Amino acid sequence: MSLLVEENPAKRRFEILVDDALAGFTAYLPRGGVRVFTHTEIRPEYQDMGVGAALVRATLDQVRAEGGRIVPQCPFVRAFITRHPEYADLVVMPT
Repeated sequence: MSLLVEENPAKRRFEILVDDALAGFTAYLPRGGVRVFTHTEIRPEYQDMGVGAALVRATLDQVRAEGGRIVPQCPFVRAFITRHPEYADLVVMPT
């Protein structure tokens, strides 16, 4: 199973492709240098395979590489960061 995560700025989301098929996305709203993550969705046939975690991990790695910060409004993203505190430094409190 090959995984590829890439940003789709036109749709304001990061998408994950599994074997070249769109398997899911995590959507955000840009707020200056901060991305507010609002929703994550994984297609049913890709659930319980670690695809969602791979999507969020790669997304947060890319945000970190760009020097960005996030607000995790999405429960899935928030839960991922709780389980992986090494990403907590990316989180800013909403104003």
